Amino acid sequence: MVKLLQFSKFLSLISFHKIRSITTSMSINLNSHAFAGNPLRSKTPNKNDLFSPTIALQTLKSRIIDNTHHQSPNFKVLPFRNGKPLATSSHGDSWRLGWIALTELTGLLAPELSADSFVYLGSDAEQDAVYWTIDLSGESGFVPEFDGLRFSYVELRTLMVATDWLDSIAMGNLSIAGHARALLEWHNISRFCGHCGDKTVPMEAGRRKQCSNESCKKRIYPRVDPVVIMLVIDPENNRALLSKQSRFVPRMWSCLAGFIEPGESLEEAVRRETWEETGIEVGEVVYHSSQPWPVGPNSMPCQLMVGFFAYAKSLEINVDKEELEDAQWHSREDVRKALTFAEYKKAQTTAAAKVEQMCKGVEKTHSLSTDFNVESGELTPMFVPGPFAIAHHLISSWAFSDQTCHSKPLSSSVSNL
Repeated sequence: MVKLLQFSKFLSLISFHKIRSITTSMSINLNSHAFAGNPLRSKTPNKNDLFSPTIALQTLKSRIIDNTHHQSPNFKVLPFRNGKPLATSSHGDSWRLGWIALTELTGLLAPELSADSFVYLGSDAEQDAVYWTIDLSGESGFVPEFDGLRFSYVELRTLMVATDWLDSIAMGNLSIAGHARALLEWHNISRFCGHCGDKTVPMEAGRRKQCSNESCKKRIYPRVDPVVIMLVIDPENNRALLSKQSRFVPRMWSCLAGFIEPGESLEEAVRRETWEETGIEVGEVVYHSSQPWPVGPNSMPCQLMVGFFAYAKSLEINVDKEELEDAQWHSREDVRKALTFAEYKKAQTTAAAKVEQMCKGVEKTHSLSTDFNVESGELTPMFVPGPFAIAHHLISSWAFSDQTCHSKPLSSSVSNL
């Protein structure tokens, strides 16, 4: 109770705007992380179902050949160009994916493009719809404008920041776009068999590939690259270890992260990566949550960020400069201030306005780092990634939890995303 009273006094010292910022940061309670919760992946149709990948592909092939309109099912296609999904936005509304009807799309495609160029994303029997994606990077003549709506190919990271995390439809659109990008990038890097070197061909409506060599026929499936991401905590001194990399925007600090090595458990990876990058020895490791991350490099179409709290056994930092620019201990108070003053909602609305301008044919260069300002207009000394990143939820769930919880490891239920 004393702790709560002290925190209430802290709130009373700042303006209503700042109180609202803190409340927003503390109350963000997503049903799932950004890129998770894909509404098209909730149920796989029976293989004999009209909406199943196999039968839907057969129907797709026949429709491409005769190029006529059919009532059922309704085929919708999400085009990509150079890793960017087609999107639309107008009149201040949330952005939406640029789904194109198959009949509108086929007239714009090169003749050599076949049904095998399409990748099955899922279906919705209630909407009588089957959803596909296609890579149109080579189709320079494609003009994205239909039914009076303007479209634009937008970087997935821009859409990620532009997504209102309280808008369930927009969050669903983001997860579909992430899934589609991951599949298309996987197709691009798996054109040849890793066993014999022959070309691969898509199977099961693009959900897997197979070597074309009759003596090999190796099956190839999409895979994710697991990454551990950890908030290292010093419970005795009420602080957390945050790091920055040279590629980060100015003043941004985040959690440590690293890839898992063969023969290594997740907990072992947390301890090894923390030691290698900062020289900090970690004891207990506690799971928090996980997040698909399809916005990494093209060579890794989709990473799975597995989040942990890690409890430090040593405190002296020795930064590996080849991996990090810096790493420092930050007090809970400083982290709270960073979460309070970083205007995540402003960054989201600014990015949303940028998407709308792009769809109108106007593209402006803009640095997201300029959105993270304090009310006086001065730059905040530090900020952490926004609610679209698992790092934000690791950090905020520690920063705003009851201090008495930190004499022992945090429960994963502290931030149940």
